[in-house]
Amino acid sequence: MLEAVHRDNNGRVLTVISPAKSLDFESPLATRKHTLPTMLDRSSELVSVMVEKSPDDLQTLMGISRPLAEANFERFQDWDPTFTPKNARPAVLAFAGDVYLGMEASTFSERDFTHAQKTLRILSGLYGLLRPLDLMQPYRLEMGTRLATSAGANLYEFWGDTITHRIQEDVAASPGTAALVNLASNEYFGAVRGELLDARVISPVFLDAKADGDYRIVSFFAKRARGAMAGWMIRERIKSVRALTEFDGMGYRYSADRSRPDTPTFVRRDGGC
Repeated sequence: MLEAVHRDNNGRVLTVISPAKSLDFESPLATRKHTLPTMLDRSSELVSVMVEKSPDDLQTLMGISRPLAEANFERFQDWDPTFTPKNARPAVLAFAGDVYLGMEASTFSERDFTHAQKTLRILSGLYGLLRPLDLMQPYRLEMGTRLATSAGANLYEFWGDTITHRIQEDVAASPGTAALVNLASNEYFGAVRGELLDARVISPVFLDAKADGDYRIVSFFAKRARGAMAGWMIRERIKSVRALTEFDGMGYRYSADRSRPDTPTFVRRDGGC
């Protein structure tokens, strides 16, 4: 069985997810609430490097098509350090990839958004760490990008321990925090040093049945499941690690036999794969 962690009955859980390549800056906003990112000074440093890159440079650096390179060249050229609702959008409503389709943040109530702001964080190559309602301007800069800066050869070296420290500040600000639930990809969670946190790191796993009878991670489904769990935790006000075992979104069910204390595992027998 999944073990309870220290302070589990009285605390809350803080969750981290990845950003997405796909963006939505067109659909109606589900809330007027917004805040400003807390690490914009560091973002500005990165943008000052990126504005010097040509579309050819971006195509090579990011391994993207020419049209995408040109689009992102324009984004960095147009980046404005003054964020307003006219030029930016709350992060949880700006990302539109599989995780965010699974989360369905556009259906959150105002109270859901308020709770999400306290309990959910989004890792980002450009913004470091975003709260759901933090405004962001469109960009593409994945955490794994080997972008040379004065701090090192890649974004992991650029951010160093600053993202971890910011998460720890969130943990310390709410003394009852029992655990950090990692629903991010390996690429993004690689920017977090879990051993420096005063909270246990819990990393749920989602497995789908295959034709040979075995269970495997199917990336497409796992991304949506991570988003679905993040959204469920917000809507249901999940406040303990043990309560994660109750998640049954998208047909997944908790598997005690396959789980370990820090890796609760959920399986789905009929995923359509």
